[in-house]
Amino acid sequence: MSNVRTFLNATRSRGRRVAGRLVHRGWKWVQGVGAVSNDNPGPYRFRELGDGTKLAFPLGAVFNEQWITIGPFSIIGERVTISAGFLPGLDLGPDPIVRIGGGCVIGRGSHIVGHQSIVLGDDVWTGPYVYITDTAHSYHDTELPIGKQWPRNEPVEIGSGSWIGTGAVILPGARIGRNVVVAAGSVVRGEVPDFSVVAGAPAKVVRNWTDADGWQPPLRHEPPNPIPDGITAEQLRALVGWDLRLPGEGAGEQS
Repeated sequence: MSNVRTFLNATRSRGRRVAGRLVHRGWKWVQGVGAVSNDNPGPYRFRELGDGTKLAFPLGAVFNEQWITIGPFSIIGERVTISAGFLPGLDLGPDPIVRIGGGCVIGRGSHIVGHQSIVLGDDVWTGPYVYITDTAHSYHDTELPIGKQWPRNEPVEIGSGSWIGTGAVILPGARIGRNVVVAAGSVVRGEVPDFSVVAGAPAKVVRNWTDADGWQPPLRHEPPNPIPDGITAEQLRALVGWDLRLPGEGAGEQS
């Protein structure tokens, strides 16, 4: 009897391992097929979706994408919500509402919720669970629930090259300059100058750079070594470990 029980337990264990491998392989296939790009747009019809850009599957809520543009070579992580307007199916006018530049990386679980204008420049990277919105509910009327009061919109801009840390919130009216670091968990509104670091809720400038003084307060670490002159694309690919080929380049081609 014990031998039979042992055999049955071993058989179940092998069955679970096989089933687990099949589930993971199947999910990996689903993720690949479900990812959205301009070659594989699925049900979405973005105003613009650049070459080399991919939205990972599963997506978050994406609607009114006809008023959303995303430049080339951007990566949108899993479960990222990108929406324009209050509800699907609205006519939002002639101009895009949400514009994401080229080379951007939007971290998993982030939300970009646009009603008037949200503009991300090129090479803006975010950590996961970042929230960017150009609208907020009014609370002037104390007799009416806040959720039912008409919202107020203010355009949002994030300059090229900026990094938005995990869990940061970018509020209506924020104007973030170029190459700005927003610390994790910060809440940002108003103007943020180029080449600065902001932190806190509300976020305040804690470090900035000028031609005369460099970074103040001074950085506590040395800058990384630059890429050596004369390095080839193949050497860089081997060094970084990423597939840096442009769309259409073959595996053996060099750029």
